[in-house]
Amino acid sequence: MKIAGFDIGGANTDLAIIEFENGEIKNIEVDFAYLPMWSNNDDLSHVLRELIENICPLSEIDAVGISMTAELVDAYDTKKDGVLDVVKKCEETFACPIAYVGIDGMLSLEEIQKTPLKAAAANWVATAQIATLISDNCIFIDTGSTTTDIIPIKDGKECAIGKSDFDRSATGELVYTGTLRTNLASFLDKVELNGKNYRVASELFAQTADVYMVLDLITEDDYVCDTFDGESKSKIDCAKRIARVVCADLEMLSKEDILKMAEYIHEKQIAQIADGLKQVHETQGLDLIITTGIGKDILDKPAAESLDLEVKSMGDILTDEQCVVAPAVGTAVMMNRYLN
Repeated sequence: MKIAGFDIGGANTDLAIIEFENGEIKNIEVDFAYLPMWSNNDDLSHVLRELIENICPLSEIDAVGISMTAELVDAYDTKKDGVLDVVKKCEETFACPIAYVGIDGMLSLEEIQKTPLKAAAANWVATAQIATLISDNCIFIDTGSTTTDIIPIKDGKECAIGKSDFDRSATGELVYTGTLRTNLASFLDKVELNGKNYRVASELFAQTADVYMVLDLITEDDYVCDTFDGESKSKIDCAKRIARVVCADLEMLSKEDILKMAEYIHEKQIAQIADGLKQVHETQGLDLIITTGIGKDILDKPAAESLDLEVKSMGDILTDEQCVVAPAVGTAVMMNRYLN
C-alpha cells in the first residue's frame, strides 16, 4: 500500500509517499514545492498532483493524508475559510480515500466540515508521531522555514498544553521563527558590531536564509523561498540584504563585518528558540530533545545544548530530506493507522 502524506504550509507544500508492507514501513520518498498560498492558492491542486507524479503515477496512490498550516495566510478572512478552501481543493484533486490531521487525530470530510478549526495548524500532531520512533518521553523540536514547533511527548503520546497556534504561542510550544523566511527585524532590535550596538531598520530587508547562506549553513538549493528584494540568492546579494538591516551597504561594511553580524544574528535566533524550549522543559520535566527540520543542526541542537539538555536527531533514523518534511512523513503514518 502506498500512502501520500501532504503538509500544506503557507509557503511550502511537502510530500511524503510511504510504502507499507504488512503494516510496516518499507520505503519513504519525499519532495516539496514552494507555493505561496497567500497569492497562489489556486495552484494547490496542480502542485499536489505534480509532487506525486514526480515520484510515481497518481494511480499507484491508495490514500492521501493532509495536514496544514496554510489556513493562516492573509488570502483568507478567517482560519475556518482557509481550512475549508484547502479541503475543497484536496477533495477535487484526489479520488482515493482522504483524511485530515486534527488535534484529536484524523478527520473525515464530514468531520472536518463540522469542526474545521480542529485541523488548523495541526501538523505538529503528525510530527509527534515519528518522535516516538526514538523515545516515548522527549521534547521534539521541528524548525522549518518559518516556524518552530516544540512538542512534549510522554508515554508515547504528545502532551502539549496548547492546541491552537494562539494557545501554543503562550506555552512555549510554538516559536514563530524559522530557518529561511523569518524577517530579521522580527527578533532583533539591535545588532552588535565592532563594540557598538546598531538599531535595526524595521523593514523587509533581509531574512534568516540570507544569514545562513553567508555562514555556509545552507546552500542555494535550500534557499527555496523568494528573496525580499527580488535579487539572487548568491552570497554577495545575501550580504547586501544583511547590510541594509543596519541602514548600510557593502561599501560601508566589509566581508568580515557581515560575517560578524551574521554570527551575532545566529546567536540571537538560537536564544529565541532556547527560550521556548526552556519553558516547555521546565513545565514538562523532560530532558531528552529530538531535533528535526531544516533547522535541526543550525538552530535546534545549539538551543538545546545551551540549556545543557541531551540531544538526539531524527537524522539518526531518517535521511536529511525526510527530516525536512517530517510533518508530511507523520501525516502518512497517521493516515495508515486511520485506515487500519
